[in-house]
Amino acid sequence: MSGHTRVALELDDIQAGVLSPRPTPYAATYLLFRIDDRTHGRELMRRASTVATSAADSASPLGETWVSVAVTCYGLEALGVPRTSLDTFAWEFRQGMAARAKALGDIGESSPEHWEAPLGTSDVHVVFTAVAPDVPQLEAAIDRARPAYDRLPGVTAIWRQDCYSLPTEAEHFGYRDGVSQPAIEGSGIAGSNELEVPLKAGEFVLGHRDEIGGVQSVQPEELGRNGSYAVFRKLHQRVAAFRRYLQDNSTSSEDEELLAAKIMGRWRSGAPLALSPQHDDPALGADPHRRNTFFYERDDPAGFTTPGGCHIRRANPRDASVAGEVRLHRLIRRGAVYGPPLPEGVLEDDGADRGLMFAFIGAHLGRQFEFVQSEWMNDGVFFGAGSAKDPITGSHDGRTGCTVPRRPLRRRLSPLPRFVVTRGGEYCFLPGLSALRRLGELRN
Repeated sequence: MSGHTRVALELDDIQAGVLSPRPTPYAATYLLFRIDDRTHGRELMRRASTVATSAADSASPLGETWVSVAVTCYGLEALGVPRTSLDTFAWEFRQGMAARAKALGDIGESSPEHWEAPLGTSDVHVVFTAVAPDVPQLEAAIDRARPAYDRLPGVTAIWRQDCYSLPTEAEHFGYRDGVSQPAIEGSGIAGSNELEVPLKAGEFVLGHRDEIGGVQSVQPEELGRNGSYAVFRKLHQRVAAFRRYLQDNSTSSEDEELLAAKIMGRWRSGAPLALSPQHDDPALGADPHRRNTFFYERDDPAGFTTPGGCHIRRANPRDASVAGEVRLHRLIRRGAVYGPPLPEGVLEDDGADRGLMFAFIGAHLGRQFEFVQSEWMNDGVFFGAGSAKDPITGSHDGRTGCTVPRRPLRRRLSPLPRFVVTRGGEYCFLPGLSALRRLGELRN
């Protein structure tokens, strides 16, 4: 397929949670359900199909308020989807996130035996996500969705996580988040890097051609069409430990900010080192048209400006020379903060649970999320750095440090503790709206 083929996506059948960017600022809630009665579970799906927002609804009066509905493999089983059909879903999805823990670097404190109940168990069947510009509108959205699961005794709400995004879009470590999103052919939604050729729709939506010409589908085809896989993760952030690490490894407050930028790949404002190597540029960081429009290989192959091992270059090496084809590993990332911020300047942990609720969306769990997690975040072989892990999210054990390239001598930092601990998560399927109706019409 040539890059100019027009792909028409059925936006009115694709859930908004797959393609639609989230508003700024916003409030969000994750609600988890267990299906104890098949008939009630199917009724939940039928009702959910009328509550879930489509990607075509962005111009509606609700606009930036939407609800999406995802189902785990255990959930599909609980609904009575036949085994012959389940077996056509991605094998990682069938195994579930807890079973994939080792490959994902969820070991030690992050391993499933330490996860927050009921995450990672066979009780997690359905995930509702509601997003709105503020808490009152979010509560109104949840109220509108409530009839879908209320008065269904065979469906039990088992977990809720409220989260939010600040007007600054900063996460708890203090960096602007969610800066980089891919463009998807036929979605009508612009990507954040104007230099990037849009990705084939099949990288993110089942039933369409992907970058290598294949089509991901499940049987029956209507069940998979316009669906996507979603990875949900609750990640606890050790903010005080991160601040102490920066302080202990720098010589001044200016040096500390430069070190923070070298570890992340961008300054706290969102301005990338690639476009502002010497100092932060808040105006650039706040400009969505400029802040993500750059390449690495062309201007900085050796990583003297943006280190090869920094967080954003690992997550998306762009045009850099790395082992493998970068376009096959792109993800849609949606992060929301949970828990209270640790006040400025505090270097001791206050015991509060704070972190990120993350959703990663794509049509290929294995070569998108799992590959990025295992090969790019928790290894360094792909760009010639041995077993070095991502300085921010890597599964560190306090034994290995990281190195920042610079002339004449590279800068070696002290061993990295683990700054991010996995609290749980799950692999889900985000069905198209017609597939949700189909799940509601299943018969024994």
